[in-house]
Amino acid sequence: MAPLVRIATLDDLPVLLSFEQGIIEAERPFDPTIKEGSINYYDIAELITNTDSEVFVAEIENEIVASGYVKIKPDRHYLKHIQQGYLGFMFVDKTHRGKRLNQHIINALLNWCRARQIDEIRLHVYQDNLPAIKAYEKAGFKKHMINMRLNLNEID
Repeated sequence: MAPLVRIATLDDLPVLLSFEQGIIEAERPFDPTIKEGSINYYDIAELITNTDSEVFVAEIENEIVASGYVKIKPDRHYLKHIQQGYLGFMFVDKTHRGKRLNQHIINALLNWCRARQIDEIRLHVYQDNLPAIKAYEKAGFKKHMINMRLNLNEID
Protein backbone atom coordinates (compact mmCIF):
# COMPACT_ATOMS: atom_id res chain seq x y z
CA MET A 1 0.00 0.00 0.00
CA ALA A 2 1.42 3.40 -1.02
CA PRO A 3 1.67 5.90 1.81
CA LEU A 4 -0.27 9.12 1.89
CA VAL A 5 2.25 11.97 2.08
CA ARG A 6 0.75 15.20 3.34
CA ILE A 7 1.60 18.48 5.01
CA ALA A 8 1.67 18.18 8.79
CA THR A 9 -0.72 20.12 10.99
CA LEU A 10 -0.50 21.21 14.60
CA ASP A 11 -2.81 18.29 15.42
CA ASP A 12 0.12 16.00 14.50
CA LEU A 13 2.40 17.47 17.18
CA PRO A 14 2.15 14.61 19.72
CA VAL A 15 3.34 12.06 17.15
CA LEU A 16 5.96 14.42 15.74
CA LEU A 17 7.35 15.14 19.20
CA SER A 18 7.74 11.39 19.75
CA PHE A 19 9.53 11.13 16.37
CA GLU A 20 11.89 13.89 17.50
CA GLN A 21 12.81 11.83 20.56
CA GLY A 22 13.36 8.83 18.28
CA ILE A 23 15.82 10.86 16.21
CA ILE A 24 17.67 12.04 19.31
CA GLU A 25 17.87 8.47 20.63
CA ALA A 26 19.19 7.23 17.28
CA GLU A 27 21.78 10.02 17.00
CA ARG A 28 23.20 9.95 20.53
CA PRO A 29 25.56 7.02 19.74
CA PHE A 30 27.00 9.05 16.83
CA ASP A 31 27.53 12.28 18.79
CA PRO A 32 29.17 12.45 22.23
CA THR A 33 28.34 16.18 22.44
CA ILE A 34 24.56 15.71 22.74
CA LYS A 35 23.37 16.49 26.25
CA GLU A 36 21.96 13.71 28.40
CA GLY A 37 18.35 13.80 29.51
CA SER A 38 15.35 15.29 27.78
CA ILE A 39 16.20 17.68 24.94
CA ASN A 40 14.61 18.98 21.78
CA TYR A 41 16.22 19.67 18.42
CA TYR A 42 13.37 21.49 16.71
CA ASP A 43 10.55 23.92 17.23
CA ILE A 44 8.14 21.71 15.29
CA ALA A 45 5.15 24.00 15.75
CA GLU A 46 7.16 26.87 14.24
CA LEU A 47 8.26 24.68 11.33
CA ILE A 48 4.60 23.80 10.65
CA THR A 49 3.33 27.39 10.81
CA ASN A 50 6.21 29.32 9.23
CA THR A 51 5.76 30.24 5.56
CA ASP A 52 9.47 29.53 4.89
CA SER A 53 9.26 25.92 6.05
CA GLU A 54 7.07 22.87 5.70
CA VAL A 55 6.78 19.60 7.57
CA PHE A 56 5.59 16.55 5.66
CA VAL A 57 4.37 13.27 7.11
CA ALA A 58 3.68 9.89 5.57
CA GLU A 59 0.64 7.94 6.70
CA ILE A 60 -0.17 4.27 6.32
CA GLU A 61 -3.69 3.24 7.33
CA ASN A 62 -4.23 6.63 9.03
CA GLU A 63 -1.09 6.25 11.16
CA ILE A 64 1.75 8.75 10.81
CA VAL A 65 4.86 6.66 10.17
CA ALA A 66 7.45 9.08 8.76
CA SER A 67 8.37 12.76 8.76
CA GLY A 68 10.71 15.37 7.38
CA TYR A 69 10.95 19.13 7.10
CA VAL A 70 12.39 21.67 4.71
CA LYS A 71 13.27 25.21 5.63
CA ILE A 72 14.38 27.97 3.28
CA LYS A 73 17.55 29.51 4.66
CA PRO A 74 19.64 32.37 3.35
CA ASP A 75 23.05 31.16 2.28
CA ARG A 76 26.51 32.70 2.39
CA HIS A 77 27.02 35.75 0.22
CA TYR A 78 29.86 34.20 -1.80
CA LEU A 79 27.89 31.21 -3.07
CA LYS A 80 26.16 31.04 -6.45
CA HIS A 81 22.75 30.63 -4.86
CA ILE A 82 21.11 33.08 -2.49
CA GLN A 83 19.00 30.57 -0.55
CA GLN A 84 19.02 26.88 0.21
CA GLY A 85 16.39 24.37 1.18
CA TYR A 86 17.61 22.71 4.34
CA LEU A 87 16.19 19.26 5.11
CA GLY A 88 15.87 17.79 8.57
CA PHE A 89 13.64 15.85 10.95
CA MET A 90 13.90 12.78 8.72
CA PHE A 91 12.38 9.90 10.65
CA VAL A 92 10.71 6.59 9.82
CA ASP A 93 9.03 4.54 12.54
CA LYS A 94 11.02 1.36 13.24
CA THR A 95 8.12 -0.90 12.26
CA HIS A 96 7.90 0.73 8.80
CA ARG A 97 11.55 0.97 7.78
CA GLY A 98 12.55 -0.53 4.46
CA LYS A 99 9.36 0.65 2.72
CA ARG A 100 10.97 3.62 0.93
CA LEU A 101 9.03 6.06 3.11
CA ASN A 102 12.06 8.32 3.45
CA GLN A 103 12.13 8.58 -0.36
CA HIS A 104 8.45 9.59 -0.43
CA ILE A 105 9.10 12.29 2.16
CA ILE A 106 12.21 13.56 0.33
CA ASN A 107 10.26 13.75 -2.93
CA ALA A 108 7.58 15.88 -1.26
CA LEU A 109 10.23 18.15 0.28
CA LEU A 110 12.06 18.56 -3.04
CA ASN A 111 8.82 19.31 -4.88
CA TRP A 112 8.02 21.98 -2.29
CA CYS A 113 11.45 23.52 -2.97
CA ARG A 114 10.99 23.35 -6.75
CA ALA A 115 7.68 25.20 -6.45
CA ARG A 116 9.58 28.02 -4.71
CA GLN A 117 12.50 28.03 -7.19
CA ILE A 118 14.90 26.76 -4.52
CA ASP A 119 17.37 24.47 -6.25
CA GLU A 120 20.20 24.14 -3.72
CA ILE A 121 19.28 21.51 -1.12
CA ARG A 122 21.40 20.70 1.92
CA LEU A 123 21.22 18.40 4.93
CA HIS A 124 23.49 17.12 7.65
CA VAL A 125 24.05 13.47 8.49
CA TYR A 126 26.50 11.80 10.86
CA GLN A 127 29.34 10.15 8.95
CA ASP A 128 28.81 6.86 10.81
CA ASN A 129 25.07 6.78 10.08
CA LEU A 130 25.55 4.57 7.05
CA PRO A 131 21.87 3.65 6.51
CA ALA A 132 20.92 7.34 6.38
CA ILE A 133 23.80 8.18 4.04
CA LYS A 134 22.76 5.35 1.74
CA ALA A 135 19.15 6.60 1.69
CA TYR A 136 20.23 10.17 0.90
CA GLU A 137 22.59 8.97 -1.84
CA LYS A 138 19.70 7.03 -3.39
CA ALA A 139 17.80 10.32 -3.48
CA GLY A 140 20.69 11.96 -5.37
CA PHE A 141 22.60 13.65 -2.55
CA LYS A 142 26.39 13.64 -2.67
CA LYS A 143 28.89 14.05 0.13
CA HIS A 144 30.12 17.61 0.02
CA MET A 145 32.09 18.67 3.09
CA ILE A 146 33.36 17.08 6.27
CA ASN A 147 32.60 18.81 9.57
CA MET A 148 35.41 18.15 12.07
CA ARG A 149 35.54 18.70 15.81
CA LEU A 150 38.05 18.62 18.65
CA ASN A 151 37.39 18.64 22.38
CA LEU A 152 40.53 19.72 24.18
CA ASN A 153 39.42 17.77 27.27
CA GLU A 154 39.55 14.54 25.28
CA ILE A 155 43.20 14.74 24.18
CA ASP A 156 46.41 14.19 26.13
